[in-house]
Amino acid sequence: MADEMAERETIYALSSGGLPSGVAVVRLSGPRVRFVVETLCGTMPEPRRASLRRLRDPREGQVLDEALVIVFEAPASFTGEDVAEFHLHGGRAVVAAFLRALERFDGVSPAEAGAFTRRAFEAGRLDLTEVEGLGDLIQADTEAQRRLALRQMGGELGRLYDRWRTVLVRCRAMIEAELDFADEEDVPGSVGETIWEDVIRIRDEISRHLSDNRRGERLRSGLQVVLLGPPNAGKSSLLNALAQRDVAIVTEEAGTTRDLIEVYLDLGGYPVCLVDTAGLREGGAGAIEKEGMRRALERARSADLVLWLGVAGEKRDALSEDWGSGTVWRIATKTDLRAAGSDEIGCSVVLEGGLDLLLARLSRFASETIGATEAPVLTRARHRDGLRRCLEGLDRALEGSARALELRAEDLRLAADGLARIVGKTDVEDLLDVIFRDFCIGK
Repeated sequence: MADEMAERETIYALSSGGLPSGVAVVRLSGPRVRFVVETLCGTMPEPRRASLRRLRDPREGQVLDEALVIVFEAPASFTGEDVAEFHLHGGRAVVAAFLRALERFDGVSPAEAGAFTRRAFEAGRLDLTEVEGLGDLIQADTEAQRRLALRQMGGELGRLYDRWRTVLVRCRAMIEAELDFADEEDVPGSVGETIWEDVIRIRDEISRHLSDNRRGERLRSGLQVVLLGPPNAGKSSLLNALAQRDVAIVTEEAGTTRDLIEVYLDLGGYPVCLVDTAGLREGGAGAIEKEGMRRALERARSADLVLWLGVAGEKRDALSEDWGSGTVWRIATKTDLRAAGSDEIGCSVVLEGGLDLLLARLSRFASETIGATEAPVLTRARHRDGLRRCLEGLDRALEGSARALELRAEDLRLAADGLARIVGKTDVEDLLDVIFRDFCIGK
């Protein structure tokens, strides 16, 4: 492994975002960090202490900038390699000159997207769930998303899956010990029969974990709220009013919106994706409008909430009930002209009447649907797939009591593999490690 690390390219990238800025941070990671730092700075700064250094071009010797330099020695760094950060003045010319200087070093190349985090994963500094949590933290738009991502980046989800996986590996090890080392004094007879209560407990915990109403996935991607209704029902006007900016074109002409228009809102810390759609009608639509209606209905069928809009006092088209089943709120628009019905939420964009009430109800719906929990929650379909694979293996092992013990042990292996794939680990040596540690085989 050390030889592989030594042969790697040293990578660099601007890590602090767009220019110009007050400070621009350029990060390096890899085996040639020490050489690069000493060449640019003259001497190596003390690790983990910010040092003010004058940086010089290695070829021409001219001063590039006066900057703070921080070095993190392997393995106590984000990537597990030697890492250096240069805190430059954030002008475009300064950063460009510094990057040109880095290009001149052999074995040093620009980093690709996610390269630093990938090296952190490969060095065992992060598991895959922590990597995903870091990405979610960077992308977080709301307070609830930030809190969830921070917990996942801190390893909360990975520790839960590792705990389950450790129990399953131990259970399988007990079975293997009975099968392969039955003559050893350290291995009690029928030891495999003692593990099934643990397997049942893990299966029940995973089942409860999966029955979460997809809260984590909804929080990560945003609650999907689709505006549906006939042409000129006021969908685009309502979207613009709730977004507080002109997102969709609004005219008196029917059928202005032909495609899906998305707007993300922060409602009480929860992300909500509002989707404006093409107006629905039964006849007289052209090919483009028909495609728009198809997309509208398709999106509505997968929505968390549909706001079915209609002008107050007007009869609803029969097509309004043809979109599917799910949570639907009937919204009466243009209530400045007519009153809303008793089963409708009334609003007027012209008078701004009812908008605060609608936003409050949307916020409450988001809070109740996503909810707050102290328990770790799933955030990706990948996690759900791995857990389902695990659950299938556990069910086969538990339901197949009449099957050979070797086959039930294989079911446990496949179940543990489902968890291992989630965190990005393999269990090639785990089984033997557990057997030798617990039973002192061959002492």
